Amino acid sequence: MSTRETAVAGQFYPSDPNEIKAMFEHYNQILDEHLKDETILQLKPRAVIVPHAGYVYSAFTANVAMRLLNNTHAKRVVVIGPSHRVYLQGTSISEYDTYESPFGALPIDKGLVAELKEKFALDFMPDAHHEHSTEVQVPFIKTYDEDASIVEMVYGDEDPSRLAKIIDYLLDDPDTVVVISTDLSHYYDINKANKLDSICLDAVKNLSPAELHEGCEACGKIGVEAMLITAKNKGLEPILLDYRTSADASGDKSQVVGYMSAAFVRR
Repeated sequence: MSTRETAVAGQFYPSDPNEIKAMFEHYNQILDEHLKDETILQLKPRAVIVPHAGYVYSAFTANVAMRLLNNTHAKRVVVIGPSHRVYLQGTSISEYDTYESPFGALPIDKGLVAELKEKFALDFMPDAHHEHSTEVQVPFIKTYDEDASIVEMVYGDEDPSRLAKIIDYLLDDPDTVVVISTDLSHYYDINKANKLDSICLDAVKNLSPAELHEGCEACGKIGVEAMLITAKNKGLEPILLDYRTSADASGDKSQVVGYMSAAFVRR
């Protein structure tokens, strides 16, 4: 049996499950105490956008969205993220049998993998799957939808409209949810970052792929654009959940990275 082993445990997130659990519990305590709109926590998203930096910087923002998976009881979660380590054309889909996490292994939905490979001519490029943009989401999935299977997709030079067709197909199944992974602007001062990131946030809020190309510098912009195309096609409503930068954790406002989370729900 082949396993997609962890590549960034102990780097981007703790390798100790007790440390991760304590982080999530802390974030949820903050949400429960301070979230003004409690209906947010009852949302049942068909898809979410989440960041993928080190947990100390971005996991609070990701947790706001990933916690909602608990409401969906989805049978499978498809995680889609950009490749940072290797160049690839198109999209690679993981063909491993299981996906390792500090909380135990998740089964990979091999049937869905085979289906997607055949229908959309996807390849499996193992080197592309030592990827943090997808891996950092797995402890959230195992925590909030522990019985779900997973599918990991990593894209490089990809056409957003092609990726949108895959997401559209996935969301035809009510038992499937999609996780789109992206960070926002990188290493600008806080004012420039907020300005650039507001373009990304407005594009998501307005379901406007065109607005993404007016200055949004998200590293996963291809995945976000594909999600916006699909959301428009399927009549999904975008709900912005959280936005912050690395300065919220580090205090350094001179070179920040931006993070956002959003949910897409039935109107």
